[in-house]
Amino acid sequence: MGERDINDWRPFVYGGIASIVAELATFPLDTTKTRLQIQGQKHDAKFSAIRYKGMTDALIKISREEGLRGLYAGISSATLRQATYGTIKFGTYYSLKQKALDRWGTDELVLINIVCAAIAGAISSAIANPTDVVKVRMQAGIETNLTLLGCFKDVYNHEGFRGLWRGVSPTAQRAAIIAAVELPIYDFSKKELTPYFGNSISNHFISSFVASMGSAISSTPIDVVRTRMMNQKRVTNKNGVLPSHIYANSIDCFVKTYKYEGFLALYKGFLPTWLRMGPWNIIFFICYEQLKCF
Repeated sequence: MGERDINDWRPFVYGGIASIVAELATFPLDTTKTRLQIQGQKHDAKFSAIRYKGMTDALIKISREEGLRGLYAGISSATLRQATYGTIKFGTYYSLKQKALDRWGTDELVLINIVCAAIAGAISSAIANPTDVVKVRMQAGIETNLTLLGCFKDVYNHEGFRGLWRGVSPTAQRAAIIAAVELPIYDFSKKELTPYFGNSISNHFISSFVASMGSAISSTPIDVVRTRMMNQKRVTNKNGVLPSHIYANSIDCFVKTYKYEGFLALYKGFLPTWLRMGPWNIIFFICYEQLKCF
């Protein structure tokens, strides 16, 4: 195996490692985001109550009522997700971008970066969707007594193979949008700031923070739809399947959320989303850039 073959694998390995580190450091904010997004569904009695007034209130209540275990509910699934999603997403993006540069020249084109990022985000999120379904349900407090494997089995036993890919459409759309905004903005910002800061941690810090703001604004409405689609559980009994679906599909979820709860409901959890994306991206990109130095 030549040096070029080894280098081709580095973005995948570094992307996976950096993603897991960033996930572990920011996971409690992801839990609060999920809890905020699923509450207030006025046509769903199970989640109609408003338990949390905001991010800080959610963090305090979850810590007080459920402890550290509640804040990190679903962390096993989240780690598994980043080991697959993060590895494939960042590895595919940087590999596709490099191939584009090799074929069409040394100057980066923003449009090419956007296309490469969108493809990488959609493919990786679709593959990792089962881990996302389990993570959301564990964070929501539905599967409190189940292990990671037990939760996978529970979803499969009650909802079949399709249950593990529930919400895959909004998940792939969200991931494509996040990647198409986040990665090109980071690369563009890093390039523009290099004359002033060089290829330094300061550059990586500012670039990742700017990228996180853009991705949070563009992705939150789809994230709300994705979370609600994944959280609804299809229940069966001896007579067959009970009509427990609240949303028929992603569009139906978007329309009902807007109709019953208003436009701002589509931005539920925005603050923890952004506050998580900021540190997540900062930790990820700094970790990723440092790994590239080895």
